[in-house]
Amino acid sequence: MEREFAGVEQQVHAEIEQLRSQFSETQELYREVCVLLFFRYGITPTANKLYQLVRKGSMSAPAEALGKFWSDLREKSRVRIEHPDLPEDLKIAAGDLTAVLWTKAQSLAQDSLATMRSEAQAAVVEAKAAESAAEARLETSLTEMAAVRHSLAQTTERVQELERSLAAEAALRNSLNEQLRLAREDNAALQRANDEARREFSIELDKLRALGQQAEERLRGAEERSLLEIDRERQAVVRIQKELDSVRSAANQTADHHRAEMAALQEQLGNLRQQVGVVEGNLQAVTVAKKQLAEELDQERRNAANANGQVSAWRTEANHWKERSENAEKVLAERQSAPKPRARRPKSAVRAEKLT
Repeated sequence: MEREFAGVEQQVHAEIEQLRSQFSETQELYREVCVLLFFRYGITPTANKLYQLVRKGSMSAPAEALGKFWSDLREKSRVRIEHPDLPEDLKIAAGDLTAVLWTKAQSLAQDSLATMRSEAQAAVVEAKAAESAAEARLETSLTEMAAVRHSLAQTTERVQELERSLAAEAALRNSLNEQLRLAREDNAALQRANDEARREFSIELDKLRALGQQAEERLRGAEERSLLEIDRERQAVVRIQKELDSVRSAANQTADHHRAEMAALQEQLGNLRQQVGVVEGNLQAVTVAKKQLAEELDQERRNAANANGQVSAWRTEANHWKERSENAEKVLAERQSAPKPRARRPKSAVRAEKLT
């Protein structure tokens, strides 16, 4: 009885709440609950069960109402055949036969109700099992979606790291470009200085050439003036020649120094160009890696979209099974609330049933 009552306990509570609003008197409320349990749900009421359901009044109230219910039920279940021409024994036998038929009809109705209730409960259990399976699949899909989101977050973080690395490489490239610009400016300055030195060297050389010409002119004059001055002039020429050699040596050393500085600057410029080439190669590799990660990110997003579609399909299936479960429960409620089949009985039996 307890197992049977547990299956419809929620519906029983709902109907008892409706009875509370209809019957304010305690004994009437307990009596209607007895009628509800016994005639609608086929559950034999007890004082303890009545008090647990109603919880109104003292413990003696449900016991008193239950006793009165059984007394009225026994009194109303007796069938009397009243006819002035029939013997008393025949009246009693006819009444007993009618009572037996009525009891048999009630038993068959209860059996049919129990069969329908079992079938409906089996359908409810099947629907709930399908709903549980759909919820399990939904949970699995949500777990997979969480994993995809985690992978997507990791990929996004990796892309951000590569973007930061790319920004650092770009900053380094800008710095190297700035250094290259400064080196080019220094090279230009050195080139201008070299040009200035060459111009000054040309000026000095022209001066030396002019001095040489003057010395030659003096030498020719000295030769013309006197052969006596030859030795002195020769010494002067030797001295001038030494000065000319010294000036030429100094000019050559200056030119060699400028050439060495130019070679060093060109070597530094070549190193800077090599570094710029390495940076450009790294930048190209980072660009390719970023493109690959972008493609992987698009693939992960498409996988996430597919997972969302599958989750929506499973949710639709779960809602479908939930609707079937609700429909099965409605069918069960309608069959339980349907009127029971009755046998033809005398008017006295009909009046007794109306009293219940």
